[in-house]
Amino acid sequence: MPLCSTKVPRDAVHHPLFARFYAKLSVTADLKGGIAAYRAELLDGLSGRVIEIGAGNGLNFRHYPRAVSEVVALEPERTLRKLAVEAALHADVPVDVVPGAAEALPVKNEGFDAAVASLVLCTVRDLPRALSEIRRVLRPGGELRFFEHQLAEGRGLARTQRALDRTVWPRLFGGCHTARDTVAAIEAAGFELGEYRRFRVPDGGLQLPTSPCVLGVARRPHDEDRRGAGQDPTR
Repeated sequence: MPLCSTKVPRDAVHHPLFARFYAKLSVTADLKGGIAAYRAELLDGLSGRVIEIGAGNGLNFRHYPRAVSEVVALEPERTLRKLAVEAALHADVPVDVVPGAAEALPVKNEGFDAAVASLVLCTVRDLPRALSEIRRVLRPGGELRFFEHQLAEGRGLARTQRALDRTVWPRLFGGCHTARDTVAAIEAAGFELGEYRRFRVPDGGLQLPTSPCVLGVARRPHDEDRRGAGQDPTR
């Protein structure tokens, strides 16, 4: 069983209106906006046990390669979790959808070969803590695959992102913060950055606050002190 004794509220996140909006928008974005291709790229080559943080409505599930032996998919929002359970029934690999928050992952230390964060790190309430938790549950050398919104490189859009993050954007879009420097946060959390690339969604036309994205891989170091880097030795 993947779960340990850590108690996590079943509905640590509750955005019923946004969840319904996202469930429809995300499917359209996959089919017409090219997001499905990014999901496939994100998960290509994975194997072993995988934990997915914030699985949403389960759109990643059909992209997991058969070399993955198990996916433990955490989704804290009730409406999206129900949709993810339905999506898991059609996956090519075993997927166990469970409630849980990124800041307190209800799984044991070093239990996974890889972690997947897909358009979710922008919404977590405490990004450093969430990344520390991800690092805790990965085995040394385990991979963090990430596909996330990213702080814009241009000053104008970056200012707009920061202004929206301080005001209406998180309230309207399920806690999303568009101005987080995800790459810097991952590195600050003690991961070794691998290859990653920045791009915009969509490539051309009107640029939204969520348009700057990053997709890549980071690893938990092989040689770190296993009781360091924010790990709880009692778990």
